[in-house]
Amino acid sequence: MQKRKNHLNRNFYDVTRNELEKLLINFNLKPYAAKQIFEWVYEKGVKDFDLMTNISLKSRAALKEYFVFPKLATKSVQTSKDGTIKMLLTLHDNHHVETVLMRYRYGNVVCVTTQVGCNMGCKFCASGLLKKQRDLTAGEMLQQVLSMNEYMASNSETKLTTHVVMMGIGEPFDNFSNIVRFINLINDPKSLAIGARHITVSTCGIVPKIREFADLKLQVKLAISLHAATDEKRNQIMPINSAYPLKDLMDAVKYYEKTTNKRITYEYIMLKDFNDSREDALALVKLIKGTMGFVNLIPYNSVDEHDFERSPNNRVQIFAKTLLERNVRATVRKEFGSDIDAACGQLRAKEEKADGE
Repeated sequence: MQKRKNHLNRNFYDVTRNELEKLLINFNLKPYAAKQIFEWVYEKGVKDFDLMTNISLKSRAALKEYFVFPKLATKSVQTSKDGTIKMLLTLHDNHHVETVLMRYRYGNVVCVTTQVGCNMGCKFCASGLLKKQRDLTAGEMLQQVLSMNEYMASNSETKLTTHVVMMGIGEPFDNFSNIVRFINLINDPKSLAIGARHITVSTCGIVPKIREFADLKLQVKLAISLHAATDEKRNQIMPINSAYPLKDLMDAVKYYEKTTNKRITYEYIMLKDFNDSREDALALVKLIKGTMGFVNLIPYNSVDEHDFERSPNNRVQIFAKTLLERNVRATVRKEFGSDIDAACGQLRAKEEKADGE
């Protein structure tokens, strides 16, 4: 078999089962062998083709030449008293990414990073403290989940990842093709078998990609990082709003709902004396009226480099009550990791600063 050098040492975790089926023809294997290989790798944890005994020796040798099973190095781990785990992982090019495990009563939720750094520039967020260096591949996202599963297993935990959210560092829809591939990978019943309804993608509002995502009808959940209900305020904290103002965003939301018949979650970080008044709540009611979505109010994790402060609990509760009284479904997000570097990007920024000193 002639080797295609431009594909040698390809990260196995980047490859979907359908792609593997097509590749196996080059290795004189039947397409159904892709299912066997996925079972070895994802169900049995075997990362050595030599141990895959139901595949011919010749084919194993070819697969070894073509694929590698890279492992993300663990730079540091922080464990919160509430059981939250934040890992800082090192990629092959020495960039760092964060991934976080949050424990809910319904399962273990892993928050995945989609880019090295972020260019969205939200004024309250730690993720954008370091600008985007590159996109992550689908395999690098998948490896974050595998790394967390391996860490849990090494600590004798039997219940591993059940849900995945793309809410870590980066803007998922700025890395659209790779996050779609990642969704397909983790949803595969022979990979991590994470159900589509257990997968959530969050975007700050890249309108064309919301529409494109709707057309895919993937059945996963979509969250909009809203954080302000008027263009005047949203422009102050989210530069994306200058490109896609709220009218365009809400038109895209309505298109998404009509196309998928699925509701959206509106994420709303509560910032003291900025977006947490009764008037802000009423503006939010007006903005999302006529959509099926519900509001997730998020207590703010302070970031040293930004001036915003957390809204007092009583103000958050009044805000939520104002929404509920007007038939807008709203919840206050449970806090995780308050005793560690909880904000997305905080741990990475700290480590990068230390490495540069």
